[in-house]
Amino acid sequence: MSRSTIGVIGGGQLARMMYAPAIKLGIDLRLLAEGPDVGAARVFKHVTVGDYTDEQTVRDFASECDIITFDHEHVPTSILRHLESDGKLVRPGPDALQYAQDKLLMRERLTTSLDAPAPVWQACADADELKAFGERIGFPIIAKASRGGYDGHGVWKIETSDQASIPFAEALSRSAGEKVEIIGEEFVDFARELSVIVVRSPSGQAVCYPVSETIQKAGVCRETITPAPGLSDEQATRITKLGLDIADELQITGVLAVELMQRRDGSVVVNELAMRPHNTGHWTIDGAHTSQFENHLRAVLDLPLGDPRARDPWCVMVNVLGGSHEDLPSELLHCFARDPKLRVELYGKQVRPGRKVGHVNCYGDDLDEVRGRAEHAARYLMGEIGMKGER
Repeated sequence: MSRSTIGVIGGGQLARMMYAPAIKLGIDLRLLAEGPDVGAARVFKHVTVGDYTDEQTVRDFASECDIITFDHEHVPTSILRHLESDGKLVRPGPDALQYAQDKLLMRERLTTSLDAPAPVWQACADADELKAFGERIGFPIIAKASRGGYDGHGVWKIETSDQASIPFAEALSRSAGEKVEIIGEEFVDFARELSVIVVRSPSGQAVCYPVSETIQKAGVCRETITPAPGLSDEQATRITKLGLDIADELQITGVLAVELMQRRDGSVVVNELAMRPHNTGHWTIDGAHTSQFENHLRAVLDLPLGDPRARDPWCVMVNVLGGSHEDLPSELLHCFARDPKLRVELYGKQVRPGRKVGHVNCYGDDLDEVRGRAEHAARYLMGEIGMKGER
């Protein structure tokens, strides 16, 4: 605990939600933000505005911190390795973070080291290789850019061989001419998507939150239900073990989110990894004994980790996306008058259509009732319904 100044790189809502538990723990949290008006910059006391891809900017920021952690995975690992060579603690470190930055590295490592369940996949150097992959396993297939994708970006559904060139052309244009590797994957006709949140400390202690079902729309997480309904104890145990094994294999420090697809036969495959607090863990702020944000900070400081168990039988989180209401705080009167147990987190962002600007959490004993309350509040804040529930 002598090292108690943590620098967070990235000024989004994840950094913003680290601030409240940091205050409780007496931690000095400093921020390297992309701009002065991003969500986290509005609440942090110590803010540096700068480019996280510029090595000197990052090194100057890190010189005022004991430990570096992240709101996102996009800081170049070459910069982080230089910080480590300077004697700075980086958590998670670049040796782990590279597997969240590069999907091809992730697939290779998890397949060879853990034999982790995965879709049929192949690295494809060009459109001809992607076309051949699709012809071998059958169209449709999924193509993913190995680096730079998020919230549905950098992912393509390829229906026919004629579309095989599309990912390469679009990835090239997005990367400003820098070649991006493309991975071909089996199109999984999944029953649902799941997520398991693991937190691991440098000393090797690890805890795992209950498995969540995640509901996506247009590639963006819309809702989580915890625990995942209908998941047997055996299935939940296998998924929990998988998450803990991945965290140990990659020597994660902090939060690891393992995104999974569950096939119709009940088996799962790993979809992606994230190594920082995650949207599918926002329910833990109000629904767990210790939130993912507090446990992330505890892990970064190598403190004993907190209890990850849920407080109530059910917790539902629904994201609030930008809609017709621009002044969201002014819309809270109806939400709280209707539901005193409702929990709302707004991210301090300018409202834009489809942008994540907040979330709501509801918890209780009856799933249908809890889910109905959460969906009503989120839809009201997005302007989809009025006070009486009409469109």
